[in-house]
Amino acid sequence: MEYVENKEVEEEQTRGIFRDMAKYAPSKIVGMLGNALIVPVYTSLLPPEQYGLYSISIALLSFLCILFSDWVGLSGLRFFRHHQLMQDMPKYLTTLVSILTFNIALMFLVSYIFRENFYSFFHIPVKYFFAILLLIIPVAIRALLFQLIRAQLKSMSFTFSTILNQFLTIGLSVFFVKFFHLGAMGMLLGMAVSISLIDLLLIYQSNIVKWFKLQKVEWTFLIPIFKYGVPIAATSMSAWIINQSNKFIMNSIKGFSEAGIVGVGYGLTLPLLLTIFAIITVAAIPRIINMYEEKIDVRPIISRFCGYYLLISLPVITLMSVYAVDYVDIFANEQFQAAFKLIPYFAFGTFFLALTDYTTLQYHLANKTYIEFILKLISGIVGVGLNIWLIPSYGLVGVGIATLAANFLYFLLSIIIVLPNLRLQLPLKTIVKMFLAAIPSAAVYYAFVMFNVNNAIVEMSVLLVLFYCFYWIFAQLFSQNKKIS
Repeated sequence: MEYVENKEVEEEQTRGIFRDMAKYAPSKIVGMLGNALIVPVYTSLLPPEQYGLYSISIALLSFLCILFSDWVGLSGLRFFRHHQLMQDMPKYLTTLVSILTFNIALMFLVSYIFRENFYSFFHIPVKYFFAILLLIIPVAIRALLFQLIRAQLKSMSFTFSTILNQFLTIGLSVFFVKFFHLGAMGMLLGMAVSISLIDLLLIYQSNIVKWFKLQKVEWTFLIPIFKYGVPIAATSMSAWIINQSNKFIMNSIKGFSEAGIVGVGYGLTLPLLLTIFAIITVAAIPRIINMYEEKIDVRPIISRFCGYYLLISLPVITLMSVYAVDYVDIFANEQFQAAFKLIPYFAFGTFFLALTDYTTLQYHLANKTYIEFILKLISGIVGVGLNIWLIPSYGLVGVGIATLAANFLYFLLSIIIVLPNLRLQLPLKTIVKMFLAAIPSAAVYYAFVMFNVNNAIVEMSVLLVLFYCFYWIFAQLFSQNKKIS
């Protein structure tokens, strides 16, 4: 593919991405705070066994959503602009809704036929399994509508709905658990009611009623949607294997209590970190896709925002890992304190997982998502093997090592397998400045250790502020040297 260099368009889109980031930021920041609130609230309401059952239920829910619904919404985002330009949106939306309806019906059929296998394989009670199946219906609708809103660049609508969904879910879940004593089932019921209400709001916000007119399914639309979406589903399944299967493996070996500890370690890392890191990608990817469709070279802009991601993520993850004991003590009930062993592994595993959003974007742009699936499948198989091998001997540490190793392997493979003209340009200047800023910051940390300063929140805050101050100083020095030269 021949690219056109257009600095004016690139700068315009960059400004657009920053504007969208500002609009999406409240939803992501509040989402992160909501995810942070979930762990202390839920662990104070539920004993380890019930929290483990809740974690297993959510993992199974995500498993089924990956197979039957999420990829439909992502396909809707990828081809929305194309069909908007072709002025055939009613047929396109009819096709998407038809696929989603068929998938949900197929899910119920498969789940009924193989229900005994599901019970035994996932070690989950029957009533929870059926509750999860019903919950998928509003979750699937929400997934499609959220992607349609993103495709329309309605960032404020996305932000408002996300924030409302977050706190409505927490409030209703606490209500059902506390006043009806439903345990983990109360969490699922709270989610079901909350998401159903949000679906009604999203139907209004997305204006889908105006766009959607039930028509005959356009069969020619199916091939690109399945070609793009099915590998995404397979890829997401591989990511699920890397980051979620450890709960089921731990449950089968050690029981629901240990699975609950894994659930806390997971809850304090991946959903929190990915939510805040997604501020960049949720704003950038739709515009990058549009630029690519217009044959603009998107590599420089991907590199620039990859640098921003490194600058935001690495300091936070490093501090989270160094102060893992204090971090878990702040957010989780004391029954779950052992989860601190998982924090460094899960945090850096999340870092590499989020970094691959930039290294694998090439496969999405070229509609070769099957490559991403293969890479993630390899990593997932390695992760499962490591979990089965390490958990009996090393317990929680074995889970952490397996998760970090699998995510790093996925990142490594994604920078080795590169498509022509889509190689990511590393933000080397950002990396150098970060390295230089880390040196004095590390010296301050060791000063805290030597003088036995025992206030983790103050220490982390000071170190974070100092790092970014040092980074700014080095950035200014680099800028001055560039002007002189």
